[in-house]
Amino acid sequence: MKKYHLPQEESSTVEDLFKPYHFGAKPFLKWAGGKGQLLDIFQKLYPIELKEKIIKTYYEPFLGSGAVFFDVAQNYHLQSAYLYDINEELILTYKVVQKDVIRLLEILYGHQKTYLKLDKNKKKEFFYEQRRSYNLQRYNIDYDSYSDRWITRAAQFIFLNRTCFNGLYRVNSKGEFNSPAGDYDNPTICDEQNLLCVHRILQIAEIRRADFREIVADLKEKSFVYFDPPYRPISKTANFKSYSRHDFSDKEQMELAILFGEIANRGVKVMLSNSDPKNCNPSDDFFDQLYKGYYIFRVPARRAINSDATKRGKINEIVVTNYPVE
Repeated sequence: MKKYHLPQEESSTVEDLFKPYHFGAKPFLKWAGGKGQLLDIFQKLYPIELKEKIIKTYYEPFLGSGAVFFDVAQNYHLQSAYLYDINEELILTYKVVQKDVIRLLEILYGHQKTYLKLDKNKKKEFFYEQRRSYNLQRYNIDYDSYSDRWITRAAQFIFLNRTCFNGLYRVNSKGEFNSPAGDYDNPTICDEQNLLCVHRILQIAEIRRADFREIVADLKEKSFVYFDPPYRPISKTANFKSYSRHDFSDKEQMELAILFGEIANRGVKVMLSNSDPKNCNPSDDFFDQLYKGYYIFRVPARRAINSDATKRGKINEIVVTNYPVE
């Protein structure tokens, strides 16, 4: 088994350890609706107080791939972050990267070594063996109490995410992971350098399995909140929301808008992303009415969740802020 070691820090002081600079970390999971492609645009939409080093704390209640967190943590002067998601498997995996990245890397290296030496048919067999084991073992996991079992499970989660079809994390109504095997020759399963970078950045974060409403209890002044909820479907065929067992209907969208307003009224800077229904129906003012009185921007994004590559063209998404953008 390959042995890993955490790199020695140049300084042992807390201030130096967590000072913002380019660690080079990027999302270690493929995730529906990941914001990596939009970061150049988002950087122009972040609050000026973040750029002026006034904002010290960051909140992201729908964590997913964490692309915005990694961007903000590496480019601005954060002292702390609060990261939440309702998906227990996602939060389990983030916590393992935060606490036990070395042991995680050793297991991932084993998966990678086994997988890459197999032919195409054997790769699929290995994938489905891991998927079956992963679904059965969830009954043996206590998601509220960290244990060694979390490390093995996080490794399976990352393996399945890196080798399933289109990197699409999907579960059925029973909570079983059901994405099929992807067609990969040489996927990166054990990304040592990136996971070590992610591990270091996560040291400033409180990571919690929680509903988005629970952010209120943790909210501090001089903060920035980014909401990236499951997107409202813009058509009947675009209704993908199976990254967890929990639905996110128009009712939840409206509850989120109320929370957005409550946080805004406390003087905290808030930014939110969602789909733009006007892509399919120019008269659909759902979000324009829901966030009336705030700043709404429409930004181009690539449609990623479609098995037909010819149907992954650019569409608009919306970004809502409670502050003006210069």
